[in-house]
Amino acid sequence: MRYPPGHKEEKRKELLKAGGALVKERGFAASGVDALTEAAGVTSGAFYSHFASKNDLLKALVESELRASNEMWAANPHETAAEWIGYELDRYLCMSHVRHPEAGCVLPTLGAEIARADGEVKEAYARELAKGIDILAQRLGDKDRAWAFLCQMVGAILLARTMPDQKSQRALIESSKRFLQEAVGGLNNAASMQKPASAKSKRKNPVPRQ
Repeated sequence: MRYPPGHKEEKRKELLKAGGALVKERGFAASGVDALTEAAGVTSGAFYSHFASKNDLLKALVESELRASNEMWAANPHETAAEWIGYELDRYLCMSHVRHPEAGCVLPTLGAEIARADGEVKEAYARELAKGIDILAQRLGDKDRAWAFLCQMVGAILLARTMPDQKSQRALIESSKRFLQEAVGGLNNAASMQKPASAKSKRKNPVPRQ
């Protein structure tokens, strides 16, 4: 049977999407090939036509999930740091993210398994994560702040999922959100205090046109 152009790539995307949801819910080690193929609606033969091994799938899943997160950050419509960060905090630090790992970020769900993975998976993970850090750093001023911001968000979701009830989950999420909002507010205040001096300096020492 001859398939139309792009059919194989579409099937690969479907497998990654369905497989990503499954492993974020159950964990990668607990998700066998049969379960992954059933979730994607493909045969095991089709699975191995896309991925050489289950480890190859993990690498592809990590890349796919992190790219999706980076695309979401890049598509944030807000301009100021406070609005941009507020939008991301509302999207990430919410109860639906706590309660539905299958639809959320890969970092709180597969971090431990990535830590046990081989070097190829870790390199792919580090490469895509660095792109996300670059996007955050553009809003927060430098990479140190970007790493701290990301670690706080991921840790908040991870810890909230360990809490025994929604009340404690919500309290943890909201406290983390307030902390990060205050931190970003402090950065904005510091930046605004520096602007007049910077502008004055430019007037005294204008840069010649090239």
